[in-house]
Amino acid sequence: MGDPWGFLGTSRENPRRRPVPLRLRDWREVHEPMPAARLREQAGRCMDCGIPFCHEACPLGNLIPEWNDLVRRAEWRRALERLHATNNFPEFTGVLCPAPCEASCVLAINDDPVTIKQVELQIIDHGWEHGWVAALPPKARTGRTVAVVGSGPAGLAAAQQLTRVGHDVIVYERADRFGGLLRYGIPEFKMQKRRLDRRLEQMRAEGTTFRAAAEAGVDPSVEQLRSRSDAVVLACGATAWRELSVPGRALDGVHPAMEYLTWANRVQEGDVEVSPITAEGKEVAIIGGGDTGTDCLGTVHRQRARSVVLVDIRPHPPEQRTADMPWPTYPAIYRTSPAHEEGGARLFSTDTLEFLGDADGRLRAIRIAEGFRDHHKRFHPTAATARVIPTQLALLALGFLGAEHSRLLAELGVQLDEHGNVARDENFMSGVEGTFVAGDMGRGQSLIVWAIAEGRAAAAAVDAYLTGRDVLPRPIEPTDGPIA
Repeated sequence: MGDPWGFLGTSRENPRRRPVPLRLRDWREVHEPMPAARLREQAGRCMDCGIPFCHEACPLGNLIPEWNDLVRRAEWRRALERLHATNNFPEFTGVLCPAPCEASCVLAINDDPVTIKQVELQIIDHGWEHGWVAALPPKARTGRTVAVVGSGPAGLAAAQQLTRVGHDVIVYERADRFGGLLRYGIPEFKMQKRRLDRRLEQMRAEGTTFRAAAEAGVDPSVEQLRSRSDAVVLACGATAWRELSVPGRALDGVHPAMEYLTWANRVQEGDVEVSPITAEGKEVAIIGGGDTGTDCLGTVHRQRARSVVLVDIRPHPPEQRTADMPWPTYPAIYRTSPAHEEGGARLFSTDTLEFLGDADGRLRAIRIAEGFRDHHKRFHPTAATARVIPTQLALLALGFLGAEHSRLLAELGVQLDEHGNVARDENFMSGVEGTFVAGDMGRGQSLIVWAIAEGRAAAAAVDAYLTGRDVLPRPIEPTDGPIA
């Protein structure tokens, strides 16, 4: 550590965002890279503290102080090696992770934390630019075959780890392209798909086999899946979305957020010129204020909606930490994303009571009301606040309930827990011998960093099951969770 007082002489600097009028004309990523010299100064703010709480907050156990100091010294290649030691896909987390590591940075006790996420992203971008990210095929084969069902971040992480230690890995994806929600759920302006595509090419070069349009449980059947594989990793996500059962739900113009985002991404893939669900020229309401709602918001802006409102049943968050969210927890404070910068009204403590339609069955408005939640978290609308908002497109972004109750799960005979997730033991194995579970399918809706960590940990458990050896890192246990 060259300058132990770097954090005193350098203030936190965030990456610049492209000007709103400019970025609304295209679908490129919003943030601009920070000049290397300034990024090195930002990395130099890391205190290299004796107990790095950022490690504890990161499910992957990223070696943050180490690669911060290497970036400060412009040792980019060594920084990349330390970053890849714990994270298969740092460009995914560098773009998409909400950075719980920054919330638990020791500087955050009374100052602005280190810009950890931006340093991470620019290390991996630097690596790709200089050709340092290469395929790592195994030196020897085990003769064992593993089927990975699902090609989201958990499935990809598990597949890459298992391929690299010599197993023959086949990834089955029911969609026509690979990536899961990274492909069809995350808008292009949030993560350009070139980041995903080059990782898929790397994995193919390492020996991983991919099969698209292959719905496990149908083609291949459960019998085929079992007969062709020595182990199965289920990484299908928590894709059962939460519904809003209010009058008018069946009206034309009310859609689940993921249906809307999938079509918007298909436009960017070149499948269609215009999405069949478009916000262009419409008054739009997004029901739900989480990440999915925010993704819808940015997409609605780029489709040139007439107006948009975000309806959030949760109360307005505080601007700063409160006593019940002390450091180093990840605080539920008020945040402004790039999509919020671009426009739209945000309503808090507001519930959607009814969708109203015209004579042809098309959505024309929504009826909402403000209210409050009791200590059982039940929402009570206040009748005096009820009002009608003209709306021609309503998007339901209410989160996810767990794994889909698919034919695959039924025929495999796995059990679900009380939360609707696939139950598993301390080794990520379901109740079915040789069938493992990774990512949101086992832990419920969560962060991308948890998905990658679970994929890596499940891969270690699979390898140990098949070979009896202990060669892969296992960063987490199935019951681990963020600092609370």
